Amino acid sequence: MLKLTDFDYYLPEDLIAKHPPKRRRDSRLLIVDCLSKDFKEASFTDLGKFLKPSDLLVFNNTKVMRARIFGNKSSGGKVEILIERIIDEFHAFAHIRANRSIKKGALISLENKCKFEVLAKDKGIYKLLSSQPLYEFLDSYGELPIPPYLNRPVEDIDNERYQTIYASELGAVAAPTAGLHFDERMFDELKEQNINSAYITLHVGAGTFQTLREEDLENNSLHSEFVKIDYKASNLINLAKKRKGRVIPIGTTSMRAIESAANNHYIQPWSGETNIFIKPGYNFEITDALLTNFHLPKSSLLLLISAMAGKELIFEAYQYAIERRFRFFSYGDAMLIFPRGMQ
Repeated sequence: MLKLTDFDYYLPEDLIAKHPPKRRRDSRLLIVDCLSKDFKEASFTDLGKFLKPSDLLVFNNTKVMRARIFGNKSSGGKVEILIERIIDEFHAFAHIRANRSIKKGALISLENKCKFEVLAKDKGIYKLLSSQPLYEFLDSYGELPIPPYLNRPVEDIDNERYQTIYASELGAVAAPTAGLHFDERMFDELKEQNINSAYITLHVGAGTFQTLREEDLENNSLHSEFVKIDYKASNLINLAKKRKGRVIPIGTTSMRAIESAANNHYIQPWSGETNIFIKPGYNFEITDALLTNFHLPKSSLLLLISAMAGKELIFEAYQYAIERRFRFFSYGDAMLIFPRGMQ
């Protein structure tokens, strides 16, 4: 039986992409053919060579909020707040970092005389009441929450590049990073090949950066994230399946969304919460292939792609990528996985 430690690996620090490439499309692409157990190296601009006119690409159009803010407790101690989810105009769930535990009823002073009151705490998540409308305040004073493993302050380039060009639905605290590789020219080229696209929404939470903790995989659970799949997207997905085309999510968030809404290989319009945990043994209902970035050791996302391609082959692919110095994580290179072969 697989354990969490089976999904650990060593990554040289210098292979973590600390900054985005000069152009979005300048990444490398590793093709994983699970049928032949073969790897191919390509440029991301070659993506269309591995696709067919019958394929449907599913993109996550969530938009990253300026969700990190800084303030002070009434005692003067510094506080860092990461908004996890906005509930309504004045209420939010958040993570808080401080030198001492924050208690219910505490007041946190922020910029522009805004104050947060701590209403409750549950499993490390705080419920906050803001004295000012949250979206407006975050837009003016918040900071884009780049991944912690970048180990650097946010820079001007992040405000553009840690956001997909098609991001439209504000609500995430992390980007759907497989989509960061696409620019307008890429979309034009795919359109010329008659490759269709569908757009869904999954608001990525901070839990995407967290490694799992329990050695027994069955004892781990994931945080809940909001999903919305409208009629147009569900219709495109169902039509692609009916025509024997391949449904290819762009990123693990798109995959989690459509698999959460699947019912007997069919999707209906749906809006709700998902905490779906895809790990080896999972039977995919909708996904036929996956475009994704490289993921953290002992993470739920590494288990997800292992469910699709098999743990042994994924670790061979990762070792291949490390030896050939692919760039890892959010600003890194991409992987295209074909579970049943490239066909």
